[in-house]
Amino acid sequence: MNILYTAASLLTQVEQWRQAGKRIGLVPTMGALHEGHLQLVRAAAAANDVVVVSIFVNPTQFNNPDDFRLYPRLPEADAALLSPAGCTALFLPSVEEMYPTPAVLRFDFGALERVMEGAHRPGHFNGVATVVSKLFHLCQPHRAYFGQKDLQQVAIIQQLVADLSFALELVVFPTVREADGLAMSSRNRRLTPDERAVAPRLYEALRQAADLVQAGAEPTAVQTAVAEYLAATPAITLEYMEVADAQTLQPLPGPWQQQAAVALCLAAHLGSVRLIDNVMVMS
Repeated sequence: MNILYTAASLLTQVEQWRQAGKRIGLVPTMGALHEGHLQLVRAAAAANDVVVVSIFVNPTQFNNPDDFRLYPRLPEADAALLSPAGCTALFLPSVEEMYPTPAVLRFDFGALERVMEGAHRPGHFNGVATVVSKLFHLCQPHRAYFGQKDLQQVAIIQQLVADLSFALELVVFPTVREADGLAMSSRNRRLTPDERAVAPRLYEALRQAADLVQAGAEPTAVQTAVAEYLAATPAITLEYMEVADAQTLQPLPGPWQQQAAVALCLAAHLGSVRLIDNVMVMS
């Protein structure tokens, strides 16, 4: 596995691969890798000739300076995991390499970014779209791999690919969970033992919400039930819980209207750590 630190070295490598007719898979990450990431790498290795994994903690998508500062950074441990999973090249750029000058272009994804993460983290998806566009241009992948845990991010990137005509296929894999149901996340490393012990209640709340949706409960009733369930755990502070159309991610109106597929999405704080999760359900 090669480790590349500069955009120029990545572009040179990609040009060689392209000239040799190789299919390129890209797995963009912010590091602190877990099994969810490695699942994507293995899938990319199975479907492509070469695999690029990027590790870059992107400052432009953080609206909380402490969150950016405390985000886990484990490049040596990550590199040790990647080669056995099938990574061909690890792209490990600095902030200066990715942003030699401050980005001034601004993305606007309309209603898609006015809800959930977009509403609670202003500017977040502009940062995501900027860095993902850079990675797509530098890597020129045939396929790019993402996880469903970041459901709204996937929708944003799907819109980005469509609007800017990136010639690639997006491949989305289901959320990978711990044995107790907690969605795997790099931020889980920051949980204290007590916080980690109660964190699975986020998924439990979503499963209860899914049961209510399937029973025909209205969105407001589902939201209230989740809020009450999580309020019983003082360590958890619910930021939002949305019952949304699975395609548009817009909140479903009341009274209840049956949908083919519903996205149940939440964000919550456990101490200083902010976690998100979602489940999809057929109503």
